[in-house]
Amino acid sequence: MLKELFHFLIYPGFLFLAVAGGFLSWFDRKVTAMLQFRKGPPVLQPFFDFLKLLLVKETILPAKGSRITFLLAPVFSLFGATVAGILIFLPLLNIKTGFAGDLIVIFYLLAIPSLAFMIGAMASGNPLASVGASREMKLMMSYELTFLLVIAGIIMKANMNIGLYDILNTQKETGAFIGSISGVLLFIATVFCVQAQLGLVPFDMAEAETEINHGSFIEYSGSVYAIVKLTKYIMLFILPAFVVTVFMGGLSWEGINILWSVLKILSVVLLITLIRNTNPRVKIKQAMRYFFIWMNLLVIIAIILIIFGL
Repeated sequence: MLKELFHFLIYPGFLFLAVAGGFLSWFDRKVTAMLQFRKGPPVLQPFFDFLKLLLVKETILPAKGSRITFLLAPVFSLFGATVAGILIFLPLLNIKTGFAGDLIVIFYLLAIPSLAFMIGAMASGNPLASVGASREMKLMMSYELTFLLVIAGIIMKANMNIGLYDILNTQKETGAFIGSISGVLLFIATVFCVQAQLGLVPFDMAEAETEINHGSFIEYSGSVYAIVKLTKYIMLFILPAFVVTVFMGGLSWEGINILWSVLKILSVVLLITLIRNTNPRVKIKQAMRYFFIWMNLLVIIAIILIIFGL
């Protein structure tokens, strides 16, 4: 029991995910500042932002809507992100999760933050938040189908195994999936799905500061918004970790391989940051068309190549 609590609360659970996510948030903001010829924030700035929201800023509840749902939505989002992160990292620590289909469970857990944000926005009673929730819902319908097809492609490449532990062992025997043509195509589609799931440019229309003033999060403040921030920190860590796990052979925590593992995570975050800072925001209908047509077509081509062993 104590071991399970340690895994959930400390390592590789909540505390580890939150701290690592905070540092990656700083890395993202620092790279963004460099691209814009600015100095950027100090390394601990994401943690200062979180603590200021948690301990200093006042929590203001909306006058209309369901306050209980409004308050609980960020908690559920944090729970979903934390459990997904644990299930991703336990196989990386050579620990079996206890069931064979954790890849499918992770797929659903990663959807909980977006769903919770939509519910919280609609519970706020703010029309701008409802617009953001509507956009998030349409975007989610688009990229989740692509993400599901990517999962199917990964399972096919892993000899029909649906467990992360088995997928990692398959890559140890046959090489990282990204080393094949089909793996590269699946990787490209996954990166754009991650971009949309994180709500980053060009898929940040659900927040869109210049249009709907943070959209889904317009009514959140204080400690409740701190939970939203923390969830985003964790998602910024676990989604690249998931990409590294299923395409780059996972991570290793021995000797010099620790540095290589960190570089893998940073390279995926760097790629996401570069896409974020070199593209304009697209309209929701453009995003839906992009995923429904082009990304799905890309994944289908990859699946066909997998059938032919490429």
